Amino acid sequence: MIKTDKLTMSDGCEIAYRHYDGGNKKVVVIVHGFYNSKDSELLSLLAKRLSVEYDVFIFDLRGHGKSGGRFTWTTREEDDLGAVLDYLRSLYQKVAVIGFSLGGTTGMNVLTSGQGKADSFICVSAPSDFDKVDYKWWQLDWENDIFYSLMTKGGRRGKGVRIGAWWLKKKKPIENVTKLDIPVLYLHGDKDWVVGKWHSEELYAKTRSKKDIAIIENGPHAEYLIRKYPEMMFGKITGWLRETL
Repeated sequence: MIKTDKLTMSDGCEIAYRHYDGGNKKVVVIVHGFYNSKDSELLSLLAKRLSVEYDVFIFDLRGHGKSGGRFTWTTREEDDLGAVLDYLRSLYQKVAVIGFSLGGTTGMNVLTSGQGKADSFICVSAPSDFDKVDYKWWQLDWENDIFYSLMTKGGRRGKGVRIGAWWLKKKKPIENVTKLDIPVLYLHGDKDWVVGKWHSEELYAKTRSKKDIAIIENGPHAEYLIRKYPEMMFGKITGWLRETL
């Protein structure tokens, strides 16, 4: 059964979600990044693949998709994920989080601050410090960010954002990652032009809990890793979930 609905945050913002409810005791939460949503072609593909073994909960961060509000660059989005995890904790025995790009940063901030609890975490192409995002425009990924995202129907699906206050104070995962007490897998492409692989490498080095890292050769940014290497990504993600949930 696939359920679509909304959760209301403490500030009144409504968060839209899609819940693949197969009656399992374990659920995987997918957190998208900037300019993305639960309706993204690639993240929807991931959700469907994972729903074979787990229940899956994928939602729109504020300012994206069918959720309300405006995107605040990881500041208030922590409340969104925290509320989602609190909601799912009453329904499931085990919860995993997969965060992509700024969704991974949000996941790290929530899971190291006590705002929400999970049993396993997969962090894909996430900045260790928002102020140090590389964004090397001269190395722009023409294949994915231009051709796929702008010129193909599937690539455009679910894209867009309503920008909010960018100046709000942001937590830095690199300063708090030592507080993480659950297993974490870092996945990062070595050709990521937005967030350099060194972000994941530094987070991995400071992680004290059970951990693993895969730097993917010729790999692009975030969900585009699924587009370029689908079976590799599905294999690494499902392998980690089976090992840690």
